[in-house]
Amino acid sequence: MPCSSVVGLQWGDEAKGKIVDILTEEHDFVVRYNGGANAGHTVVRDGKTFKLSLLPTGVISPHITSVIGNGVVVYPPRFTEEVSGLTKAGLAVGDNLLVSNHAHVIFPYHMEEEKLIEGAATTQAIGTTKRGIGPCYQDKLGRLNGVRVEELLHPDHLRNRLRAIVTHKNRVLAALGGPSFQPFDADLLADEYVAHGDRLRPHVRDTTPLLLAAVREGKRILFEAAQGSLLDVDHGTYPYVTSSNSSVAGIWSGSGVPTRHLTRVLGVIKAYSTRVGGGPFPTELLDDTGEAIRRVGREYGTVTGRPRRCGWFDAVAVRHSAAFNGVDELCLMLLDVLAQFDSLKVCVAYELDGKRIETFPGDAFLLAQCEPIYETLPGWGKDITAARNLADLPAAARRYIDRLGEIVGLPIAIVSVGPDRAQTIRA
Repeated sequence: MPCSSVVGLQWGDEAKGKIVDILTEEHDFVVRYNGGANAGHTVVRDGKTFKLSLLPTGVISPHITSVIGNGVVVYPPRFTEEVSGLTKAGLAVGDNLLVSNHAHVIFPYHMEEEKLIEGAATTQAIGTTKRGIGPCYQDKLGRLNGVRVEELLHPDHLRNRLRAIVTHKNRVLAALGGPSFQPFDADLLADEYVAHGDRLRPHVRDTTPLLLAAVREGKRILFEAAQGSLLDVDHGTYPYVTSSNSSVAGIWSGSGVPTRHLTRVLGVIKAYSTRVGGGPFPTELLDDTGEAIRRVGREYGTVTGRPRRCGWFDAVAVRHSAAFNGVDELCLMLLDVLAQFDSLKVCVAYELDGKRIETFPGDAFLLAQCEPIYETLPGWGKDITAARNLADLPAAARRYIDRLGEIVGLPIAIVSVGPDRAQTIRA
């Protein structure tokens, strides 16, 4: 299986990092192909917890080559911070970590722009992480003001570009921020980012030819998605989405590797649903049950610390995202969180305009009008974190697993019953 992908099938935070970590040993490369430092991945290994937002999860295994693809937007200070943290933890980070020279770069003015735009929104704030991700992608697509990693390695060129870009940005941001806005100094930014370029230089490569050569040589490549597929800019709950293709659709453009080389797609799902930021969420629980899921599941953002919105499992949404990703198998995460409940609900359909529908509406304003239709299943009321085989689970837990697989229409290959990689059942 030369190319596999791990992709989230909900609104992100599905614990994809754990699955990538487990599968890393079966691959030669791990590739991040979308998003930026707005994507939090937490991995627990041998009692140690690693929190990453920009670096691929594979970097925790130094013998694997980890790649930040051209589809990622890179904030250099965060890159340095995460590399330093791993080094302090005793992990070797050198030429096992590569950054595409064609990845775009986040600057402080991107963060300021996002803060001002989100702050000015009165009816449709997206609820972003304010890490500058969206404005950086806008500059990338707008072409005139986008800066790529390669340009950080050429000081005179970078300085000239930033003088033109910053002049434009200062005018735009002054209009958004009013008299309180403090203009950016192009030369100071150039000095700062030339220094970042020097730190990045040992890791910078044209990664597309490298990955294509790896495919030809039969190397095993694991593609790691950031965020969840329901946040995909094309296929998610637009406009409450991220600014990149967080589904498998982003692999080809975000790495240069044609997706026809994919032989296995693993879709990661929580045993319940969560969402961060704005947007419709049919199964959201604004009661003690939702708060109990949040407390036991420690549902707070890895990047921002924001409390996540929690609700019952939405099989309509997952069935939709599994289909457009071409998922082969499911990985069911955080099953242990549900041990506290006597009964569980699963959304099997919606009611829209008085009619039952089993398809996922393609527009957020329609999804916001949907009421969930639930099926109730028995809980198991027993701690399952020590289970290592399906036979170790209570019958009700096994029934819940089987029922989710039935409704979504896919086999469940992995079940997670705790954060550590050892707390994993191969189904």
